[in-house]
Amino acid sequence: MASSVENTSSVVSNSPYPLVNSSPTQGAVDSILFDFNEGCRVQLPEAEENASWRVELKDLDTGNILFAQGGLKQAFVKSSKRWYVRFGINIWKESSVEGENSFQNIAFSHSYDATDQLVLIMFPIGTLGDTLAWMPYAARFAEIRQARVTCAMSELLIPLFQDAYSHITFVTHDDVRAQKLTEQAYATYYLGLFFDDTACDWQPSDFRLVGLHKTAAYILGVSSHEEPAKISFPDDGRPIEEPYVCIAAQASSQCKYWNNPTGWEEVIKWLKAQGYRVICIDQKTVHGTGIIWNHIPYGVEDQTGNRPLTERARWLKHAEFFIGLGSGLSWLAWSAQTPVVMIAGFSHPTTEFETPYRVINWHTCNSCWNDPKERFGHNDFLWCPRHKDTPRQFECTRLITAKHVIQTLIRLRECKISQ
Repeated sequence: MASSVENTSSVVSNSPYPLVNSSPTQGAVDSILFDFNEGCRVQLPEAEENASWRVELKDLDTGNILFAQGGLKQAFVKSSKRWYVRFGINIWKESSVEGENSFQNIAFSHSYDATDQLVLIMFPIGTLGDTLAWMPYAARFAEIRQARVTCAMSELLIPLFQDAYSHITFVTHDDVRAQKLTEQAYATYYLGLFFDDTACDWQPSDFRLVGLHKTAAYILGVSSHEEPAKISFPDDGRPIEEPYVCIAAQASSQCKYWNNPTGWEEVIKWLKAQGYRVICIDQKTVHGTGIIWNHIPYGVEDQTGNRPLTERARWLKHAEFFIGLGSGLSWLAWSAQTPVVMIAGFSHPTTEFETPYRVINWHTCNSCWNDPKERFGHNDFLWCPRHKDTPRQFECTRLITAKHVIQTLIRLRECKISQ
């Protein structure tokens, strides 16, 4: 069944986002309420004696009837799908005559139309790369649907986007609650990586299949054509005069690191021999867990620390290129229009944005992130599902050589010279 019928008590969600209003926010005739917050929702008041309701939810673009049921005295109808569908709602009032149900004229009909309506797009907090990856699709939704889109996200990221997307309102999750935006919204959509959504209720297609960034396009019903997020920053002047390269060596999980023991050292020596200053823009100089701790590479200039992301973007904008991992600062570099050399093996290249300078070793185990049989362990810093505690652990990046990376850098330099 594509939808469910519940009684009119509040629908409680276990999602990490601000809860939607317990009742639909849009009023209709006969005290009927409806909206498109966390799916299509219809609240039917108690019908008069000898009367009942019949409700139908339809996908207007495919012609599929998703739900239809009559004989309802009082009900809360909610679609199972929370991603964008151009829903149609039809409601009839039925009256019982001599034991038989007869249809009266349709009581209410509505076709989804977000034009000039408040639409909330919820981003999770605590993620840099994901938000940068999804922002272009939220902007595309606002343009196509002509909606008044409000994006809820981390306050640390809002300064990157606020001036670049003037047609969108940016708020924090706390602002959503304080301003009671969920009581006003016509529709709400949730962007995230839904690992255990086997029924595809939160995403029409598993993100491991379509890509980390493009999953937002499918959730919001817009083109999946990729483009970097627009970003702006108050000071875009060059931070140093000499030619320099930015690197980022830290990550949120050991599988994302470049685990070759001498890789960074060899590459940094080569970069310096080419006349580049090498600037590390990681947040932390040391990161890890238990007995595993990763230090920024020896020989770099240390620009780590809790600095505004707009400052990171400024360093990236003027860098000759950026060398990083499958993590947030690579997405920031892409958004800053900086050539990105991405060293990654745990994810398939379709996971991240297209770059001609992706470095992956196809001779080793790879792409476990994209394997739905291997559930990513957020709480396991040493997650390596196929070879953990064996000599092959983290071979996907351990066996990416410095030579491989340097050859990619040479190709990048030649391409820049020829342009």
